[in-house]
Order: sequence, then structure tokens, then C-alpha cells
Amino acid sequence: MDTVRILAVDDHEMTTLGYKYILEDADFKDFNVKVEIAKSFDKGKDKIEFSKRSIPFDIILLDIQLFSAESKDPRTGVDLGIIARKEVPNSKIVFMSSYSDNYRINNIFKTVNPDGYMVKSEIDEMSLKTMVETVMNNPPYYTAGALAAIRRRMANDIIIDDQDQKILYHLSQGIHTRDIAPLIGSANTTVEARKRQLKALFDIKNGNDLALIKEAKNRGFL
Repeated sequence: MDTVRILAVDDHEMTTLGYKYILEDADFKDFNVKVEIAKSFDKGKDKIEFSKRSIPFDIILLDIQLFSAESKDPRTGVDLGIIARKEVPNSKIVFMSSYSDNYRINNIFKTVNPDGYMVKSEIDEMSLKTMVETVMNNPPYYTAGALAAIRRRMANDIIIDDQDQKILYHLSQGIHTRDIAPLIGSANTTVEARKRQLKALFDIKNGNDLALIKEAKNRGFL
């Protein structure tokens, strides 16, 4: 019987061990599963690069947050996904994250175009098993929360660029306009001008930042 090789990368080892025990014990019709784990960005990168020289993984499971909140390291599972796409293009990539907001999910689809996305709060033994079967035979696979975010965005006929998207995201995180400019490599006046354009686009010209955030959420941009 064939073996499906999976790499699970998450800074919480108990999470990856859970995936390992569930999937290796699951009863698949056409294959067995073998799961390797990596609990850091660098260890995951090493395993991906080594697999390029040996046998690439069939599926790579990636968490987004791979460093503690106190860490100054900006690298994420998205960066690891970009590396995997380049180094082992035939490996399927699935994100396993607690994040379910539209901004993160849609950004991941633009940069990595994964074969699946599972919101952690929606993961159980059955969904893990179904994910592997679907990704191996007929990808993609999404849990309900991820699919809802994708559908909301697809249903919206308003188009905004990456800079606008970043401004909306930072505003939604409570960051002041004056502090957003350096985060996106722009000037304060540019941020203010883009905010005015967004309010006009969303038909809330006289609204404040809270109104802008609310409307962006309603339209599926956050």
C-alpha cells in the first residue's frame, strides 16, 4: 500500500503530535499516512529543503504564527509556504490556522495559492481525514470558516489594491493613521488620501474610521 508523507509545521508541538497520532491511526482506503513534525520555522525550512533532495512530502501542513508574540522575527508560515512552492512545487500545501479573517486568508491565496485552509477551531478527526483524502485526490479543501471568507470576497465587485487592503487591516487592529504610514512604506498624506478614497468607494464619505472598518467587514475585506 502507498504511503502519503506529510510534514506538519507548528510552534506548538502538542498540535503537530495531535495531527500525527490522528492521521497515522486513521483508516484510509488506498494509502497509509506517515507524519513528520517540525516545531519551528527553521526546522520546517530544513525539512522542506532536504525533501527536495530526497523525496518531497505529499502534503505540507503550515501554521501561520510560528513565533511567539514577544519575538521580533517577522517570518510566518506564509513565508514558509512561498519557499515550499518554489522548492517542492509538487507538494500540496494546507494552512492550519486559528486566523479566519478575510484579510489573512485572501492574502495567503494571492501569495501561496494553497491546496487547502483549515481554521483550527473547526478541526476534528473527521475533517483531518477528509482533508487528506480531498487534497490527495481532488483539491482544494476548506473548512467552513475559510470557505465563508473566500465566498464573501468573491461576491464583492469592488476592487482595492494591496496598499488599501493593508490600511484597512491596520485600522482594524486599532493602529492610528500616523503609525500606519511607516508600516506600509508611505507618507501620512498618502494614507489619509487613500482613506478618503475608500470612504467614497464604500459610500460613507462622512463616516469616521470605525464606520470605514465596519463597512470593510460587511463587504468582506476584513
